[in-house]
Amino acid sequence: MKTVIQRVKYASVTIEEEVHGKINQGYMILVGIKNEDTPEIVSRMADKIANLRIFEDADGKMNLNLSQAGGAVLSISQFTLYADCHKGNRPSFDTAGEPKHAKDMYIRFNKDMREKGFQVEEGIFGADMKVELLNDGPVTIILDSDIDIRH
Repeated sequence: MKTVIQRVKYASVTIEEEVHGKINQGYMILVGIKNEDTPEIVSRMADKIANLRIFEDADGKMNLNLSQAGGAVLSISQFTLYADCHKGNRPSFDTAGEPKHAKDMYIRFNKDMREKGFQVEEGIFGADMKVELLNDGPVTIILDSDIDIRH
């Protein structure tokens, strides 16, 4: 599982010219799934993301997590995080999860984040989406389950 987490002042996703999800302060998270991802891996990544301390405290240090900052989540499925560009100029997406598996794990991730008490807005899996956000900082963190959590 790969995620790109952007600390935002606000973020929204529009599908077919209608706003489908919108948050104020929090995380806009791009979520990529591969076939080897399991519910356990997804849950561990949700834990890692929920506990990331990337909001500033009263002293201006990145010391607060999403809950402490009163933030929400905008979650967007993003198979292109598994683009392989090492051969030529056209990306291959062979390592991205099969659609049914990826959708199931994406839904699981959003459920896990909600169970942690967060407001979670989301896009529609597989839809053409337009994402708008104001990155705060800017702060952008990339997490890869193969590197950032112990299996």
